[in-house]
Amino acid sequence: MELLLLSNSTNFGSTPWAHAREIARPLVEGRTVVFVPYALADHDAYTASIAEAFAPMGADVVGLHTHDDRAAALASAEAVYVGGGNTWRLLKTLQDGGLLAPLRERVLAGMPYLGASAGTNLACPTIRTTNDMPIVEPAGFAALGLIGFQINPHYQDPPAGSRHMGETRETRIREFHEENDIPVLGIREGGWLRVSGDSTELGGATARLFRAGEDPVELSPGPVRI
Repeated sequence: MELLLLSNSTNFGSTPWAHAREIARPLVEGRTVVFVPYALADHDAYTASIAEAFAPMGADVVGLHTHDDRAAALASAEAVYVGGGNTWRLLKTLQDGGLLAPLRERVLAGMPYLGASAGTNLACPTIRTTNDMPIVEPAGFAALGLIGFQINPHYQDPPAGSRHMGETRETRIREFHEENDIPVLGIREGGWLRVSGDSTELGGATARLFRAGEDPVELSPGPVRI
């Protein structure tokens, strides 16, 4: 498999994909990228913005929603990018269209898969570690299962001296591990995970790895084993 999974597509004060452009370029350059815009409501505007962001990488972008036969579009795609937004809406739309299985088959066959935020959640076994509100109700939580662990994009550490009494991100992940045994990788802003065959590399930022019943482990950019 060839995966590039971003915590976020845009860093503060920068342009979309600027922080991951060079790692993404070999996956998309000279290719037509099928963009899955379903995490946001305005598919046309979202696709136009992604086409602009991918142009410097030498890629053409076409929205999946513009195809009459969307399963066939995935089956013939050269690369796929699944954008961020609301993970619940993204999953439900793909479920309703019967598109999860054909997308997974193409990725397992070697087609590059790029995801950011909700698109990164979709690569996990389930969407149970998303930060998003369930604005729609999917048929289940199972996602593509391209990797054997969960990711929590936009992972945030509690600010020093904060008086906020609500749950921290770490608290919520610990609650997840009270009911689930699968590892969770919290990727901070600007971070990405590059999976190529059996190798996995963390880049762009540090991350925090959570396992049930263990203390979290800080991971630095470089090869990682999860």
